[in-house]
Amino acid sequence: MRYSKIFSKSTKSTSADNESINAKLLTQAGFVDQEMAGVYTWLPLGLAVLRNIEQIVREEMDALGASEIFMPSLQPKEYWDTTNRWEGVDVLFKLKSQTGKDYALGCTHEEVVTPLVKKFVQSYKDLPLATYQINTKFRDELRAKSGVLRGREFRMKDMYSFHTNQEDLSAFYQKTLKAYVRAYNRCGLQVKVVQASGGVFTQNLSHEFQAITDAGEDVLIACNSCEFGENSEIATHNEGDACPTCNAVLVKTKGIEVGNIFDLGTKYSDAFELEFTNEEGKRQRVLMGCYGIGTSRLVGSIVEASHDEKGMIWPKSIAPALVHLVRIGEDAESVEAADGLYNELRAAGIRVFYDDRDTTAGAKFGDADLMGLPLRLTVSKRMLAESVVEWKERTATEATKVPRTDVLASVKTFAQA
Repeated sequence: MRYSKIFSKSTKSTSADNESINAKLLTQAGFVDQEMAGVYTWLPLGLAVLRNIEQIVREEMDALGASEIFMPSLQPKEYWDTTNRWEGVDVLFKLKSQTGKDYALGCTHEEVVTPLVKKFVQSYKDLPLATYQINTKFRDELRAKSGVLRGREFRMKDMYSFHTNQEDLSAFYQKTLKAYVRAYNRCGLQVKVVQASGGVFTQNLSHEFQAITDAGEDVLIACNSCEFGENSEIATHNEGDACPTCNAVLVKTKGIEVGNIFDLGTKYSDAFELEFTNEEGKRQRVLMGCYGIGTSRLVGSIVEASHDEKGMIWPKSIAPALVHLVRIGEDAESVEAADGLYNELRAAGIRVFYDDRDTTAGAKFGDADLMGLPLRLTVSKRMLAESVVEWKERTATEATKVPRTDVLASVKTFAQA
């Protein structure tokens, strides 16, 4: 990816509405562009991050044995009437067609997936099963805010599981909980697993996954030594108590919810009469679970948790590129050397963002810090005279020099570290 070939560019200005760190940095770095409150265009660099996150999530869901599908966002009112949620979900976007029919823009997909699965499940032999999608959701938020953390249009992975008994549902629930923690960790984010209310989804308790940051909207009672946490709204422990998991001292902190899982019981199978024939030949309600990760929200959460005064700091696993290659100078020798290194790295399968613009070194270095790619390599006439390339990791305070002949091997080692 050459900087000169993408139309989105960095900017020093930002909207007055962008009060949050993620909104300011993502906009200034040219990763997203705000269309209106709560609605963003994902530009090439931001889209690359989003896709990397969604691929990690996809891999973890596939490892659970879930099948990926893609469900429609336009949903008939009758489905929502069936679950008595047409009036019960205050963020539901409602549309009236020119045919006179009413529709909803999906903020969740229980109303679609349950009748869908009913078409294919008849016997206990058809269960258990799990299916998921990565889709765009819509929520009529009264006050969309905090950049991509709380949007009216956003990306989400939602998975639904279907079971013959509670033991099987509970076992899958726990496997998914662990898969979620793995996915967040692979994205470079440490989370707390927090017990919380099921809200409009279920009367059963659920679990939230909270990224600890001062930008969080939720107040938690959490442990600094393990993943235990509780939402303060329903906490059974207080600040200063011993952690029930590891006995460390619990503290009060703030978090951003980046995912949740619910034991739905038979709430939706009752509504849609989703049943199976058990081994005794009797009809029985299917038990369901629901599991969501806000993938676009996760992008903003990672920015909130991983940045400094210069800009964003992306983990290697989700960065839009591993290497930010900077060329200083427009002389033929520098251009040839930088182009050659760019092609060499790409041929080796290294993701590279190449700043080949005709602008100052200060502007290029400033953009490199703002964009936050893991490794900056700089090619200049002065470096060429020494047969070296300047090496600067985003989290390092100083740059070093690497012999030009060692660059590829060093980058590969860095990528695997």
